Amino acid sequence: MDRRTVWAILLMMAIAVAPAILMKKPVAPEARGGEAGTPRREIAVPSDSPPTSSPAVRDSIPASRPDRDSARAAPSPTTGLSADDTVLVTSPLYRYGISTRGARLVVATLPRYRSMASGDSGRSAQILPPGNRLLGLTLVLGRDTIPLADWPFQASAKSLSVSRPTPLRLSSTRNGITVELIYTFFPDDYRFDVAGRVAGVGPNGGLVLVDMGPTLANTEADSNENHRSLALVTKHEDTERLDFGGLERGESKTVSGPLEWAAIKSKYFVTGVLSFDSTGGGISGVTATGLPGPAKETTHANIRLSLPLPSSGSFGFTVYTGPMEQDRLRRIGHSFDDVNPYGWPGFRTVIRPLAAGVRWLLVWMHEHLNLAYGVVLIIFGILVRILLWPLNQKAMRANMQLQAVQPLMKEIQEKYKNDPQKVQQEMFKLYKEHGVNPFGGCWPMLLPMPVLFALFFVFQNTIELRGTSFLWLPDLSRPDPLYIIPVVMGLSMWGLSKVGQIGMEPNPQMKMMLYVMPVMMTFLFLNFASGLNLYYAVSNIASIPQQWLLARERQKRTAKAIVEVKTRTPERPVKRAKRKA
Repeated sequence: MDRRTVWAILLMMAIAVAPAILMKKPVAPEARGGEAGTPRREIAVPSDSPPTSSPAVRDSIPASRPDRDSARAAPSPTTGLSADDTVLVTSPLYRYGISTRGARLVVATLPRYRSMASGDSGRSAQILPPGNRLLGLTLVLGRDTIPLADWPFQASAKSLSVSRPTPLRLSSTRNGITVELIYTFFPDDYRFDVAGRVAGVGPNGGLVLVDMGPTLANTEADSNENHRSLALVTKHEDTERLDFGGLERGESKTVSGPLEWAAIKSKYFVTGVLSFDSTGGGISGVTATGLPGPAKETTHANIRLSLPLPSSGSFGFTVYTGPMEQDRLRRIGHSFDDVNPYGWPGFRTVIRPLAAGVRWLLVWMHEHLNLAYGVVLIIFGILVRILLWPLNQKAMRANMQLQAVQPLMKEIQEKYKNDPQKVQQEMFKLYKEHGVNPFGGCWPMLLPMPVLFALFFVFQNTIELRGTSFLWLPDLSRPDPLYIIPVVMGLSMWGLSKVGQIGMEPNPQMKMMLYVMPVMMTFLFLNFASGLNLYYAVSNIASIPQQWLLARERQKRTAKAIVEVKTRTPERPVKRAKRKA
């Protein structure tokens, strides 16, 4: 490769990774936040049956009267909870808190995940910040707008321990309007169903407005990175993302429906409202308004979605509040796993399938082979090089052919140095005559790049790798605090290049790239995930034996090819002279 080709490759790499570096805007450390997003769906429920958000719940819960099963599921029934009480709902996966003032979700603690935010001391991750308005309801009936935020709701239980589908009933009446809600929780899922009925809606129906936000709590050691991930994600025909950072304070943006779901996401966690109503009801639209906060970048937004309220007064939707576990999100369907996209716009179509495959393989090896993720990355790095061995072999041999005709290339450049067009024509003739691909030698550098980019997004987005330690590395998804792995990666790149130049004719360009590229990549990777550096270092080291074997072959073949070319060189001008004659 000539110098321009090498610099073109480096420029492409820089363009690909630059957004991860340049988009790092300073955010005040005290600002804790997440991303935005909230969708909803409406489920039509006949007026003579209880409101619910899924057929399963409709079939299992009778109208608006307590039954024996719900009494057994709620062992501490009460109708006298104060407006400031919180009903705690617990299962092995979560600990949710429902406030009896406004029936909002005010607590979402996930015991399987630890908060890494400064000052949290490794406590279970609580993804809802104080003062959040998640599931705050407002009724729009004719010209009347009725917020339910301060309505006192009577709850059917003081607490729930969920070992099977378990309903929680809440009801409130004010000014002749009665609102009944049923939250149905499941022991093995972060989803729960919300079904509601409003008495006295009238023949013209109305709207139910559902609040989401204003943000998610920071749960990560790098609060800046977590804040940059905050976004409102919605799904109509395609997934649409609105970053909180791109929303000016006081600015409002609307996403028109009907929408299947809407969600607020941070780096690893998400709260979403899902409404898969095939009748065309669903979420009518979502409005996001930037709110002032302690940071320069917007980290808070007033998110409100609207649901049509039919004359029957029944509505329903499903809520997901938990981690962005890719397999769990995919099982929900309706492209809900797109809430956690891999890749930047423009790169996503190519990178996403590869990143999803890499993530699946890493998780599978960890869970089924009982290997630490650090060991998995080492095996994966070696495996990738073994799979790419034949392609690398072909590419490196193409580079040998290019090196063999270097003397002829120099002759052409000197002979036609004042005629660039002639140089180009003669070069193409030379390549064709000797069967040389001038870009064949670039493959050894380009082949591992898609896997490397895919791994970059895997470490940026995969919650299974969050907080996993290996040797001295406290977290494979975070940079190496001692910078050992980036230095090893740079040295391995230098060693690979050094071995690859054995048997080549030394020139200033090659000597420059021998040092420039490893140094550049080392500084570039200093703040990247240590797991990514570990993979790249192992991949480089695993490539050295192949480079060494090919270097020995090159020494033999290059010498032989040069001799053959020199013996043929005098014939070339004679043949061309005859053709001209």
